[in-house]
Amino acid sequence: PTASGLVEMGAHWIHGPSPGNPVFRLATRYGLLGPEAAGEENQRAEAGGHPPLPSVTYCSSGGPLSPSAVSEARDLFNTLLASTRAFRGAEELPAPSVGQYLREEIARRVPNLGGGEERARQLQLAILATCLKLECCISGTHSMDLVALEPFGEYVSLPGLDCTFPGGYSSLSDHMLSALPEGTVLLNKAVRTIQWQGSFHEEGDKDRDFPVRVECEDGDTFLADHVIITIPLGFLKEHHQDFFQPPLPERKAEAIHRLGFGTNNKIFLEFEKPFWESQQQLLEVVWEDESPLEEPSVDLEANWFKKLIGFVVLQPPEQHGHVLCGFIAGKESEYMETLSDAEVLSTMTRVLRTLTGSPHLPAPRSVLRSRWHSAPYTRGSYSYVAVGSSGDDIDVLAQPLPEDPKDPRPLQLLFAGEATHRTFYSTTHGALLSGWREAERLNQLFQA
Repeated sequence: PTASGLVEMGAHWIHGPSPGNPVFRLATRYGLLGPEAAGEENQRAEAGGHPPLPSVTYCSSGGPLSPSAVSEARDLFNTLLASTRAFRGAEELPAPSVGQYLREEIARRVPNLGGGEERARQLQLAILATCLKLECCISGTHSMDLVALEPFGEYVSLPGLDCTFPGGYSSLSDHMLSALPEGTVLLNKAVRTIQWQGSFHEEGDKDRDFPVRVECEDGDTFLADHVIITIPLGFLKEHHQDFFQPPLPERKAEAIHRLGFGTNNKIFLEFEKPFWESQQQLLEVVWEDESPLEEPSVDLEANWFKKLIGFVVLQPPEQHGHVLCGFIAGKESEYMETLSDAEVLSTMTRVLRTLTGSPHLPAPRSVLRSRWHSAPYTRGSYSYVAVGSSGDDIDVLAQPLPEDPKDPRPLQLLFAGEATHRTFYSTTHGALLSGWREAERLNQLFQA
């Protein structure tokens, strides 16, 4: 809860709210969505993962850019981005990463950008740099140079205009939990180690042995035949060697190492009254001295805020108050986590005054931000398929253990979570489907 409503520190939208999305189906069944989100026209819209919000684009010299200049650059970028899908399964690639491919394609078109006029060309390049930053937020990566080109097209975007939960995303999990007996779910119960391939006994019961023992940080232990593990990939990258005893098979450890996991954070700013027009739902940011063809500055202290792609206006204001939600990814986002609230607030105030060309724009009343990289059990936001990795690594990560299908004690460790879904990684619906997938594995075993 913040300002006069709720803000989402984690998952924000239902991406692709249509019948193929299990989150949307559940939300509809529980009556958790507004009438517009549930409308058939909304469900059929093809947004390609980029919600088409009414927007204004501010530039660093102060004031809005012409919509035609912005749409010209964005149309080019979207065309190039769509062309990356053609390399799925290709033997030969023009570049190893999505970022390198896009930059090479942009470089080829430089002479024609902005009608060949130098100032207009520089502006087009600056807008294209912003498009790349947005893509970093969507992919949850520091740079699109880290995202592998060949498997990029495996990711599937569902139809439907992205929508939010009026009662917050937690209204969905609250409804799902309400069907379970009281005390079934233990929260704030951090796990220290998972021992598997063992022979563990409850005290005083020598007849029944369990292959898995879960030890918690508070010393409590749980014995089990099967454990479904939904730990974020960021935590696994740092701790899998000590977390599992015996350690994971090398193949799975290598998949964990190769797959990408980055940070995407939000900065919420609450205002006394809006400085934006009531119809504007997205305030974009373009720094005119930037170009996708030049290396970005590595001076995080001086330039971290330039990675910010802009702000989404939380809707409706009657529910939320006047709140902007900024998105920022990568190393700059991780640096932002180390700053104080006061430093973030003063930087955001300075940025907004620069962009709007209004030196006396009132400062926000409050700031709130996510810190996903600092969070000890996540260490970032969500996964992507990194250069040197492939969708096969996602499948390897999803494979249950022990690997031997003839093992007399099968499915001791099952793996779920967004990073284990080959076509919906990084999404809540991917996470949900992966949990259902592992539950179904156990159903099949019990019915056998």
